[in-house]
Amino acid sequence: MRWILIASVVSVLAVGLGSPVAAKADPPSCDDAWCTPGVTPGVALGAPCGDTGHYVFGTTSWGRLVFCGSPRRYEPRYFRSPSMMGVKDEHAVCQGHEARVAQAPDGLFLSCQTIDGTPRWVRGDA
Repeated sequence: MRWILIASVVSVLAVGLGSPVAAKADPPSCDDAWCTPGVTPGVALGAPCGDTGHYVFGTTSWGRLVFCGSPRRYEPRYFRSPSMMGVKDEHAVCQGHEARVAQAPDGLFLSCQTIDGTPRWVRGDA
């Protein structure tokens, strides 16, 4: 009886020690607007909007991508968006995506701008 108990414990430990530890998986990459989280559906082009810094993107009823902006500090409203490159990290190099926009993982609005000769993702609302 005691032998059966010991064999059971050893087999449970062997299975537990032999199984690989689950590694943290990298999040899937997102390189366009359609996989970007937090995009507001059904907004009207030119309609007022609230936040020009985070989660600024939306789509119209016909599928056009728009963003919430405030030109010259007027009341924010939805404008046609430049090409959107999905989710990117602030300050990362954005070579080849100049004048395009993206969203940081925390929802920050990003724009690809050349600063000191290097194109980087920077705040789009600055």
